[in-house]
Amino acid sequence: MPEQTLNNEKEKLLADVRSVLNSTEELLAAAGDEGGEKTKELKTKIAANLKLAKSRLVDAEQIAVEKAKAAAKATDQYVHDNPWKAIGVAAAGAFLLGLLVSRR
Repeated sequence: MPEQTLNNEKEKLLADVRSVLNSTEELLAAAGDEGGEKTKELKTKIAANLKLAKSRLVDAEQIAVEKAKAAAKATDQYVHDNPWKAIGVAAAGAFLLGLLVSRR
């Protein structure tokens, strides 16, 4: 899977998670203070879980960005240190891809 497609999928997933969290917060706010004591307890627990989920989402985003930057830096360094190997690997990949496409 190309890196750009993978990045687009990750961004879409993160946007979907944010959307679900925001919708849940809106539903929780819309419920207001209705209900009995157990309902209020449940709302408090849901709010705490939402806060925790948002915190973990932010942490996961930061880790993903750091890993992506490290991988890009390592790849850039490798290509600069071994330009002919990188060209050879790219050529071999293109050749194999060409074989696969030509068979269909």
